[in-house]
Amino acid sequence: MVKLKDKHFALLNKDKEQPTQISAGKQGYSVFFDIEKNNEKNLVQKSFHYLSAQIEIALDDRRLFVAIPFCLVLGVILYKLPSDNPSVIMMLLFAICLLAYFLFTFVKGKNIHIITLLISLFVGFILLPIHGYLFGTFMLDRPTYGKYEAYVEKIISNKDDGQRVIITSIAPIENSVKIPIKKARLFIRKGPLLTGGDIIHAYIRFTPVPSPVVIGGYDGQFQSYFNGIGAYASATKTPIIIANQSKNWFLAKVNKMRFEIGSRIDEILPNQSGSIAKALSVGDQSDISPELREKMSASGLAHVLAISGLHLSLVAGGVFVLIRILLALSYSLAHKISTKKAAAIVGIITALFYLALSGASVSAIRATIMLILIFGAVLVGRRALTMRNVALAAIFVIITDPSSIFRPSFQLSFAAVVALVAIYENLQQRNLQQRNSYSKFLRFFAGLASTSLIAGIATALFAAYHFQQTAPLGVLANLVALPIVAFVVLPFAFIGVILMPFGFEQPFIFIMGYAIDIIVLIADLISSWSEGINFSPLLLPIALVIGLFAFAWLAFFITKFRLLGAMLAIPLIAFFGIDKSPDILIASGTKAIAVRGQVQSPDIGEENRDRGGEYSLALISGRGGSFAVNVWQETYQEKIDNKMQDMQCDILGCFYQSPLGYSVALVKSKQAFREDCQIADLVVTHLYAPKSCKNITQVVDLGDMREGGTHWLKWENDKQSFIIRSAITDKNRPWRP
Repeated sequence: MVKLKDKHFALLNKDKEQPTQISAGKQGYSVFFDIEKNNEKNLVQKSFHYLSAQIEIALDDRRLFVAIPFCLVLGVILYKLPSDNPSVIMMLLFAICLLAYFLFTFVKGKNIHIITLLISLFVGFILLPIHGYLFGTFMLDRPTYGKYEAYVEKIISNKDDGQRVIITSIAPIENSVKIPIKKARLFIRKGPLLTGGDIIHAYIRFTPVPSPVVIGGYDGQFQSYFNGIGAYASATKTPIIIANQSKNWFLAKVNKMRFEIGSRIDEILPNQSGSIAKALSVGDQSDISPELREKMSASGLAHVLAISGLHLSLVAGGVFVLIRILLALSYSLAHKISTKKAAAIVGIITALFYLALSGASVSAIRATIMLILIFGAVLVGRRALTMRNVALAAIFVIITDPSSIFRPSFQLSFAAVVALVAIYENLQQRNLQQRNSYSKFLRFFAGLASTSLIAGIATALFAAYHFQQTAPLGVLANLVALPIVAFVVLPFAFIGVILMPFGFEQPFIFIMGYAIDIIVLIADLISSWSEGINFSPLLLPIALVIGLFAFAWLAFFITKFRLLGAMLAIPLIAFFGIDKSPDILIASGTKAIAVRGQVQSPDIGEENRDRGGEYSLALISGRGGSFAVNVWQETYQEKIDNKMQDMQCDILGCFYQSPLGYSVALVKSKQAFREDCQIADLVVTHLYAPKSCKNITQVVDLGDMREGGTHWLKWENDKQSFIIRSAITDKNRPWRP
């Protein structure tokens, strides 16, 4: 049943011999459709007309604006796909044609919707090159060492193993080589405690930003380029602070405040609860251990660690309610001013203050924009929670930081909000007034459960793609933990931070830490229950594109027809979006090479048998525990043994015959090419292989690794050859060294 207006009846009844059943309602009519075949029109034509009617309903409700951010995202994706930069001349010609078409449609008054979407698509297409021109940097392509002067722009973390900072204004000293990069991420193992604005002299070794270590995984080069970071670096000697000249007074003050708050929390809670308390208070997650992250993710509570819409809404919303109650206590004041509008202004200020403390992540920015729009709607007397507000927040984030659309934080954040607002829009006609306290109590927990369930379903695709993990019992964990977060953790954190200048924060931070310990216990319990049932499939990037269209469908349409996109996405992802486990993995930088073939031990686990069948991955080169190997294990959810059994090696290289039917030769010397190229199905070498070798067998050599980065290979027994993929497919783009 869908709510329609009179003018849509003609479209919906166009293909019917009998009129549809119509019943009057408050805001239109309820129409019941009969989609049985008749002799005149077939089902395809009926479906087309039905879709046309649904589109007209959405456009009549001004939903075109909701489609704009999805077109922007699609435009950004289309720009990133090619291996080379698109031609500037072709882009200008397309822009001229688009402008001419716009003028033509504007005069004729037709196809305005289409031209709007095309313009949005083109704007998205040019966002990355514009941001690259404004904020991009030269990417260092080889290690460089010397003595340099640098300006400390930002403190990333300060842990026991050292400090991580962002430096800029990098200038050579004592005839060191000049490097034309804007910024670098610097690791300092020992030295003075740095703050934003420090100017340092240090002996620094700069290295290229690493390429992706898994296919479709996090691309540090791409993200670093748009952040202006052209190299990773480490200080080889203790740096010397020569001055402090903060270029941004406000930012320096905020960073100093964040550091002092984090230090005070460390003094009171020097344990894992303290690390979570810092994450919730100032957005610093650097002290959270990988084990704790894994536990929180498996239980469905990972979102608690990152300042996002939940935290900002609870804090700013709580302040809004508190201020309104306090103002209402004065009878005369309540009649002179609007307590609701005054509380909304304080709520906006609170949201901006919390955003500054949080470090301004994408999810926090999105949530802050949403809150400002909601409180702004309160100020002007408009409906606050709408899909258009979500679209406006998305447009702001995409235009200001287009590279963020490829990060999990953007995808998870907006997926959850789009789904929640969509469900809210369909339920808003229901009478949700409660008659007694008991029903309100039940409604609160039902709301927590449904919100957690909806958000969990909406973000499952992106969580599975980026983290290879689902949280099947996440609803249960959130049902128990979120009331503790809402009524204890965040309120006491807020009060503690406010009281820090007066020195009265200790009891409130203690209570906050105790509540966090309870949440960790809940996460530990739920994650233990989830063992063996939290398996997720390996997904291809096309799965995310399908998800994009499903969420666009969900956001654009306004009737129950909006759910059809998600229903269609599930089989499409199952048919086209599921990836296979690799038989060989080759890292470009660490010389790690993993080959499938060693018989698995009985204690490996059933989930690994599902991934790799009877055999598992083991190393024929490199060492276990390296960064690449650890990421491979997390991504493909199977243990990679440190050494391959039954491998034949000599001073020229190694040879392995896999029980899966293929053979691999690891060539370490040029003298081995002649023989190994004749007998091996695959030759892997960190040398340049001769063309004659490439003509008779498949080869991955130094040139392939430099151009393509990490390589993924799958053996096809029927074709007696490998499917080969590389992590870098856009090798001629400015973010590649």
